[in-house]
Amino acid sequence: MSADTHKVALVIGTRPEAIKMAPVYAALRDHPHLEPLVIATTQHREMLKQALDVFGIIPDVDLGLMQNGQNLGVFTSRAMAALTECYLEQRPDFVLVQGDTSTVTAAALSAFYQGIAIGHVEAGLRSFDLSSPFPEEVNRRIATCAANLHFAPTNEARQNLVSEGIPEADIFVTGNTVVDAIHMVPPRERFETPALNGIDWSERRVLLTTVHRRESLGEHLEAICDALESIVRLHYDVEIVFPVHLNPRVREVVYRRLGQAPRIHLLDPLPYPDLLEIMRRCYLVLSDSGGIQEECPSFRKPILILRDTTERPEVVQSGFGELVGTEATRILSRTSALLGDRHLYLQRASGKNPFGDGRASQRIAEVIEMHLRHPTERKHPRRLDHDQVAAALERLSLAS
Repeated sequence: MSADTHKVALVIGTRPEAIKMAPVYAALRDHPHLEPLVIATTQHREMLKQALDVFGIIPDVDLGLMQNGQNLGVFTSRAMAALTECYLEQRPDFVLVQGDTSTVTAAALSAFYQGIAIGHVEAGLRSFDLSSPFPEEVNRRIATCAANLHFAPTNEARQNLVSEGIPEADIFVTGNTVVDAIHMVPPRERFETPALNGIDWSERRVLLTTVHRRESLGEHLEAICDALESIVRLHYDVEIVFPVHLNPRVREVVYRRLGQAPRIHLLDPLPYPDLLEIMRRCYLVLSDSGGIQEECPSFRKPILILRDTTERPEVVQSGFGELVGTEATRILSRTSALLGDRHLYLQRASGKNPFGDGRASQRIAEVIEMHLRHPTERKHPRRLDHDQVAAALERLSLAS
């Protein structure tokens, strides 16, 4: 590595992090003065490897920390110890984290304790409820406290950071890197998953469903299953594709309730190209996933959000998203409305993509290079402005 080249560590642990960091890795790799170093905590081994393979990324360091039935606190403490040793050995000039996982918390705190500059990709998302999503809302706030550079995907996220006293000069609105990642995966004629090739995509209206959040489990997941059963019973031309998360608490309920249901296809988690291809071909989406909320506008597909709140209000403001919660009658009613009213459907699929133009990663690489070439120190303390926080809460309530 030459004297004018800086080493940037990208720390990833889960499938969403791998997908959203893949275009950033490519931008850093192609930059003449930056060298990427991929560190995998392997918080979710199988799903992480599946995503990395799509983009041809092999981690430079695999910490191999995943354990069956792992406790969040135990994982985070083990990750902090392992990352501390890794940073001491690899000596990165900059650490880049993405999103809101426990890997983000461990990577950011470990770097902060060693005085390594930190950048946070997808900064500024807020639900303003520490219990939902859990533990993501706390993880993203910890990353904000530790980070030097904040890469906000939208102006709404930027405003949240400003409201919390983050200096405006440290915030950069880049767009969401998931849009960049979608551009890296071309359409395909056939699926890798054989069951998907057996669906008549030209004659059937296919609904994509995913559920994985902790707050969606238990009676909420039972109600979602009630709604899905009713949807296929009332709409003869509808089929549902449901990739079932590996969490045993999800799989036990979903397979027990829907395993024999006609026209509901329960599948293992899909390769990312298959998931994107479904979004290209499907009629609409029902999901509690934040990443899928961000992906649907790129395919101009409406999404019914199976939550009571979203830290991505832009998807609602742009018309693509609607919060429907987990009550069965509400899910059935809003799904039937989109299936039965073509004008409403087209209206909901015609907005502007609020998550960017597919060049977020290039912007992030340029900002990091400038920061490392001309390091500066904060001159003002951060402060919490309660009036600005109240204004942000009002904006979110209007959006919902």
